Amino acid sequence: MRCPYCAHEDSQVKDSRPTEDGAAIRRRRQCEGCGARFTTFERIQLRDIAVAKSNGTSEPFDRDKLARSIEIACRKRAIDTVRIERLVSGIQRQLETSGETEVPAARIGELAMEGLKGLDSVAYIRFASVYRDFTEAKDFESFAGSIREVGGE
Repeated sequence: MRCPYCAHEDSQVKDSRPTEDGAAIRRRRQCEGCGARFTTFERIQLRDIAVAKSNGTSEPFDRDKLARSIEIACRKRAIDTVRIERLVSGIQRQLETSGETEVPAARIGELAMEGLKGLDSVAYIRFASVYRDFTEAKDFESFAGSIREVGGE
């Protein structure tokens, strides 16, 4: 594993343990070149997934990109990071077990929205505002109104 500080090729694993949700192995490493310590995560990947974008291009599925989008929607909300990680892992697992090698970006967005809807209504609206490209305040208003109708609030 390459050191993120000095780019030395070799490092020693000092400690390994599963993450809280059990979906990854957390490894503490020490660079043999500069002595710096850093953490890596090892996750199971069942298959390579390509994301079919709406503009016709395709790119490899990026778990970190999905996690960042969900974390931004959840910013300043009382949502435990373990729950966010579990949501991202669940979406990735659904994609990998679907049997498809190319998944439309819209499907990933819908899975994220489904998960956020059950997690936090504000995060759900925030994610939807970007995903559905809200352009005016009335877009927020009508979307929030549809949530109230479904939720019975």
